[in-house]
Amino acid sequence: MSAGELDRAVTLLVRQVGHWEQPRWSAAAEGGNVSRADLVHKLVQEIANLAADAEGEPRREVPRLPSDLALPDQLRVVTADLLAAGAPEPVLAGAAAAVARTRSAL
Repeated sequence: MSAGELDRAVTLLVRQVGHWEQPRWSAAAEGGNVSRADLVHKLVQEIANLAADAEGEPRREVPRLPSDLALPDQLRVVTADLLAAGAPEPVLAGAAAAVARTRSAL
């Protein structure tokens, strides 16, 4: 799994949700009992954790911002952090799989 493939997976997800207004973010995710916003925030946290691990830094909680409309930007930032950390291929593959799972659940 290359960095380019992870970047593409994130780009596809951001294109899917980047134009959403608050009611779409608040709706329940497919087959679950959490909101779409909660699901994407969970993905953001998961990728942030992978980046922290790759950097040898402690994991930190990603803040939940007042507006869910910021989630696509948060996803881009934590993905850039993971890529900049030089994470190994298996970590990138796991991140891309998590993005794909989230995207299909939305």
